[in-house]
Amino acid sequence: MKTPTQVRVMKPTDSLQQKLFEEMTGRIQKDDASVPYLKNGYWYYTRFEEAQEYPIYCRKKGSLDGAESVILNVNQLAQGYDYYAVGGIRISKDNNILAYAVDTLSRRVYTYKFLNLETGELLNDEITNTEPGGAWSNDNLTFYYTTKNDVTLLSEKIWRHQLKTDQKEDIMMYHEQDPSFYISVKKSKSDDYIVISCRSTLIKDYHILSAHEPTGTFRQFTPRNGPHEYSIEHFKDKFYVLTNWEAQNFRLMETSQEATHLENWSTLIPNNPDTLLSSIQVFSEHLVISQRSNALTSLKVIHQKTGNHHEVYFDEPAYVVYPTTNTEFNTTKLRFIYASLTTPNTTFEYDMNERSKTVLKETQVMGGHEPSKYTTERLFAEGRDGTQIPISLVYKKGLVKSDQNPLLLYAYGSYGNSTDPWFSSIRLSLLDRGFIYAIAHVRGGQEMGRKWYEQGRMFKKKNTFYDFIDCASYLSNEGYTSAEHLYAQGGSAGGLLMGAVINMAPERFNGVIAAVPFVDVISTMMDESIPLTTAEFNEWGNPKNLESYEYMHSYSPYDQVRAQAYPNLLVTTGYFDSQVQYWEPAKWVAKLRSYKTDENLLLLQTNMAAGHGGASGRYRRYENVALQYAFLLSLEDINE
Repeated sequence: MKTPTQVRVMKPTDSLQQKLFEEMTGRIQKDDASVPYLKNGYWYYTRFEEAQEYPIYCRKKGSLDGAESVILNVNQLAQGYDYYAVGGIRISKDNNILAYAVDTLSRRVYTYKFLNLETGELLNDEITNTEPGGAWSNDNLTFYYTTKNDVTLLSEKIWRHQLKTDQKEDIMMYHEQDPSFYISVKKSKSDDYIVISCRSTLIKDYHILSAHEPTGTFRQFTPRNGPHEYSIEHFKDKFYVLTNWEAQNFRLMETSQEATHLENWSTLIPNNPDTLLSSIQVFSEHLVISQRSNALTSLKVIHQKTGNHHEVYFDEPAYVVYPTTNTEFNTTKLRFIYASLTTPNTTFEYDMNERSKTVLKETQVMGGHEPSKYTTERLFAEGRDGTQIPISLVYKKGLVKSDQNPLLLYAYGSYGNSTDPWFSSIRLSLLDRGFIYAIAHVRGGQEMGRKWYEQGRMFKKKNTFYDFIDCASYLSNEGYTSAEHLYAQGGSAGGLLMGAVINMAPERFNGVIAAVPFVDVISTMMDESIPLTTAEFNEWGNPKNLESYEYMHSYSPYDQVRAQAYPNLLVTTGYFDSQVQYWEPAKWVAKLRSYKTDENLLLLQTNMAAGHGGASGRYRRYENVALQYAFLLSLEDINE
């Protein structure tokens, strides 16, 4: 249902919104399926049927030529719900019991259910107030899961559940006492360990238990001290450890599974100041390192016995490559996904010995898509402190530089989350109407290594905002666009970025979209009863400390609203948002309405049936995107 404001102001764009929605959904392959992967004797895949919003989870025993077995049809489960999300799917090692988590409100509070895949019977076991992630022990009867704090919604406790018993009888295995940590539990790829993961902004901590000893006690991998971030992967009689201990961009180490404390670790790959090591995939003969350098991702393949290594590169100026589902140990085949701003997501199988690639699937853009009809560039803008800031951009081939070109500039820039140049078919609706789309790889992410993140958090947070403004200025100065045709977009912490830049440099933009924006920084970070606050003191600071308060206040979008002209604004939120509560953007908009001196649009759209991630389902989510695009296009007098 549209809000009164949307009906009054955006009603003239109704036909455009409908056309955009039909374009976006029309590019989706209606009957689609994921690339099957083999695990424990079964081939698993997910498929969609035409006109259905939700996935159907399937498997085939032994061979892809075998009979299909539907293990979960989310479309049937979602009937009657405005919102329905399934996550944390876990199948017992004997392949018989499916555990899956359900959220019907969009508050990210899930209920675990259990299904007997042999009989189709839904068991009486039901576990409430959970995270969508868990792990089966190897006895096929014991399931480990995470519960949340009832008030803050922070993940807080790990429990052991025995099938056919009530949740009240479950045994608590771990209780995180420090509210600055998130926790979760998973099973190692080797199937030999249950692993509890504890993470804060600057510290990670693990506790492990043999999956063969379901009633055993977890032991700490290495004593918690910090700052120290690391990840672990089990292999045979040892663990590989990717760690930033005395290594800013991380190094690869190993240790015996019996002696896991840090003093026993030995280095395999040292720290490289120019290359960030992001993650590791372990195979019987090879290791695969995901790494990041100069704002591009790459894969490094290492032979475990010989130490010989090579890297997998691509030719486009801006692209992204990541490992996808790799469940098997005893294989020389690596699966990864490659994409760029012009190339749809493509799943490859890579022979690590032969160094040859085979395409398993290329995402189809219905109606046709020819990458050669679009141009992608990688630019570097000089920031006010001399820093070179990467920009990835894409536009339709034949477009020439002009101050009349509309350009949408996107960024996130927090938590070390890098914004990579993925392909998006919905973006074609802008590109084909003459827009340039650009990503500003601002500090606060890790595009240029760990230092890129360190230079964009806490008392250096303003670098994120300055970088974005300097990228906007660069694009105008270089003739790609002008302030009259430049637009900005960001969501959540990226919404904070939007709020900050329109206070600092409103004249740079004609319009801005701030989605579920974190804009009332002081009030939110003062309230330790709401989600995310205590876990993020090392990201933003604790305003109860005077120095932190003064710095945060100096950029907090809500607190820095002033009497000045602002760009046209579209602000979106969700009533059930547990990450950024709906009242935060609402009060920001109210203050903007009181202070702004212009006649530009200021719109607030509240989705009354969704939370932080928007609507569920693979089609409905694009209704809001169509609204956002119509907002931009209408400002350019593009009505078709």
